[in-house]
Amino acid sequence: MRITRFAKPLLTAAVLSALATAVTAQDKVLNLYSARHYQTDEALYANFTKATGIRINRVDTDDAGLLARLKSEGGASPADVVLLVDAARLWQAEEDDLFLPVKSTVLEQRIPAHLRAKASDKGTAWFGLSTRARVIVYNKLNVKKQDVLNYEDLGDPKNKGRVCTRSGSHPYNLSLFGSVYEHLGAAATETWLKGVVSNMARAPKGGDTDQIKAVASGECGVAITNTYYLARMMRSDKPDDRAAVEKIAVVFPNQQSWGTHINIAGGAVAKHAKNRENAIKFLEYLSSDEAQGYFANGNNEWPAVAGLRPANPALAALGNFKSETIPVAAIGPNLPKVQQLLDRVGYK
Repeated sequence: MRITRFAKPLLTAAVLSALATAVTAQDKVLNLYSARHYQTDEALYANFTKATGIRINRVDTDDAGLLARLKSEGGASPADVVLLVDAARLWQAEEDDLFLPVKSTVLEQRIPAHLRAKASDKGTAWFGLSTRARVIVYNKLNVKKQDVLNYEDLGDPKNKGRVCTRSGSHPYNLSLFGSVYEHLGAAATETWLKGVVSNMARAPKGGDTDQIKAVASGECGVAITNTYYLARMMRSDKPDDRAAVEKIAVVFPNQQSWGTHINIAGGAVAKHAKNRENAIKFLEYLSSDEAQGYFANGNNEWPAVAGLRPANPALAALGNFKSETIPVAAIGPNLPKVQQLLDRVGYK
């Protein structure tokens, strides 16, 4: 086919236009690996795309699956942003060199220093985006509040045969135990964990919701749970959930000492992100008032940004409390030592 001298410029322009369109399309993409399985987050993603024009491609699985996938993909990974739901997991991913430290004035101003990774010359590896408290729930008929005011009370003989938990090696518990280790040290933490095991009403099993229901049924007298599980039941329309909530009470532990343990859900830029600017924009969006409101009102998590007041009736009913202020990044290094303690005391 012969191309005339008049057609050549048109063809060249068409090719350049197609290339420009391809580049623009590439610039408007974000590949998200998420361990958040909350339907209410859909609004977050839709609003981000609406505001920026950046389309989100999402991979959803659990934290362990995401981290394994990132490791196996290596430099070929398409992931730009990684969302995980526990400080221990974020720390482990940082240790495994799966994140790209970034510098963002917005994130540094919005996210308190104790809710993010320790900064280096290269930047910060991850940022907490929402928080949840690990609280004690107890059966109002069988247990007195004064017997469960502190985490330490879970290992006190006065609570013999009352305590129920999920697996000691679950990251939610590991983060709590890593926090206790930071406050009490190795010897006292081991003594405490040995007491918790001795006080158990049954072997550890199930998730946090199962612990709440076991307390309500009388199978256990006391258990620990993240607050968003409790708030979810408080807002539930299911009669069984509402009935269970009526039978239990909640304590924010250690109000007279170091405060209640706070865990986070957080995000990071993937080490081999191809769309780094878009990734930072997305994390910055998740720190905005709008996104923080979705975390609180949609999934019953407290905002990571200080001073925001979510319009969530369950969180309001739980009330104000003193939270611990140790850096969540300090918990991770304690976990290998905590796991050794768990093995020694037989905490399954």
